This record gives sequence, structure tokens and C-alpha cells, in this order.
Amino acid sequence: MLRSSRHKGLALVIIGATCWGIGGTVAKKLFAQYGIDVNWLVSIRLLAAGLLLLILQLLLGRRASMMAVWKNKATIARLILFSIFGMLAVQYTYMASIQHGNAAVATLLQYLSPVMIIVYLLLRKQMALTLRDLIMVALALLGCFLLLTNGSLAGLAVPVPAIVWGILSGVTAAFYTLYAAELIRQYDSLTIVGWAMVIGGCGMSFIHPPWQVDLARMTVEVWLYMLFVIVFGTMLAFWFYVSSLHYLPAREVSLLGSLEPLAAVITTVFWLHTPFGLLQWLGTGCIVGLILLLTLQRKSAAAPA
Repeated sequence: MLRSSRHKGLALVIIGATCWGIGGTVAKKLFAQYGIDVNWLVSIRLLAAGLLLLILQLLLGRRASMMAVWKNKATIARLILFSIFGMLAVQYTYMASIQHGNAAVATLLQYLSPVMIIVYLLLRKQMALTLRDLIMVALALLGCFLLLTNGSLAGLAVPVPAIVWGILSGVTAAFYTLYAAELIRQYDSLTIVGWAMVIGGCGMSFIHPPWQVDLARMTVEVWLYMLFVIVFGTMLAFWFYVSSLHYLPAREVSLLGSLEPLAAVITTVFWLHTPFGLLQWLGTGCIVGLILLLTLQRKSAAAPA
């Protein structure tokens, strides 16, 4: 029975993390090949995925917990701030980085958010600097340098807008992680994420309403790619990843979560045929190594899930 539960947890986290990574690559195809507007994709992705998560909560009989977040004024204010400056901001900056560059670089830059959290906590004097921290920062800097320049100081291997949006994605992901902690402690994580997606999607709709779309571009193939980004790359990816925590330790889930940047890199290079230099692969390895090191640190510190 234990073995069966473990296998179920492994399947859930592997599928979830892989779908996250592939979802970014599919989004890049929608931008580059079909001219889909990034503002429209973000608004429709958040609204649709958020509604699907909330419907899932209803089907699982969690209506009471789903509505509990709206009974406290302080919680409502925190949820709205998290939805706009956390959920919407991280989704938009990530997608903008993909549009200007590629999913591999955008995902890897976003995964620098733990280092940004460490720097923030050090500046706030909420933690002491250790040798492990210095190694992780060095890995992050080296990985970024190789990834973005391919080892050459003569020029960047990635467009500047992609780098700027990617770094902003890391910053907003750090805020997302820190600001969500209290909400997740009080309420079900799928409920918080579902509402945040819907609120963020509504906010984005003021910039680009989801119903304003060029239907001439929306071929069957485009709709299928959109369906993958919304259902598999967003809703199911998060649901499976969170559900895996019921069967596996948080350390293992975090380790296997590193499949997301790997999936993004592999699909970007081999499916979209994006050039990737040898030193960029080395930079990718540095950042994935950083993710693994951070995960192991969480275990040694006995951090809660």
C-alpha cells in the first residue's frame, strides 16, 4: 500500500512539473508562429485555469473552505494584493520573457527567485550568511552569465527585453512565495491559487479583455495549444504538484520540481529548434544544481512543507 502511494506521488509530481515546463514552450510557439498577444493569453489563461480549480474544489466538496476566504476583511485585502502583485505579476513577466526570448531562459531566470529570497532575508537580517549561501549565489551568477552570454563578453545570447522580464519574473516569484505563506497556512492552497488566478485574470481583462481576439488566427491547432497551456500547463500542473505532497516528502517533491526547467530547455531546443550553446547548457546545469542545493538545504533546516 505504501509503495502504491509512493508511486502515485511520483507520477503526480513528475507529470505536474513536466507539464509546467512544456506549457511555457507551447506558449512560445503561440507567440512566435501564430501571433497570439501575450496580454490576451495571460488574461484567458488565468481566468480559465482559476475557474477550473475552483470548480474542482466544488466537485471535491470543499465549498465551505472555498468561501471562507471572503469572510475576513484583512484576508480579502491580502488576497487581492497577492492576486495582482503576486499571481498576475509573475504570470505576466514570465510570459513576456518567453515572448521576447524563449521558455528555457524564462523558466531558468524565474528559478533564481530562491536566491532573491535569500538576499532579501539577509538584508532584513532575518538569517545569517553561510558558506552554502555564498556557493548558491555564485552558482546563480555563473549560471546566469553562461546562460545569457554563452560565455562571450562580446554580446548577449538572449535579447535584453527577455532578460529584463525574466529577472522581473524571478523578483515577482520571490514576492509570490513570501506573501503567499500566511494565506496558504490559513486556507487550502488550491483555493488560494484558484481565487488568485480569477482575480488576476479579471485585473488583466481591463488591459486586454479575453473576448477581444482575432478569430482569424484561432485555428483548430491554436485552440489545441491553448487548451494544453490552460489545462495541462496550468490547472493540472498545479493540482498534481500540490497533490503529490500528500504522498511524498516536500524535499522529494521540490527535487522533482526541477524537471520543470529541464522540460522547458529540452522542448525549446529539440521541438522549437532554438540554438543553445555548450556553455549555455553548462549555465543551465549550474541553475539546476542551485535548485537541488536549495532543496537539500530545506531538508537540513527541517523546514515545513
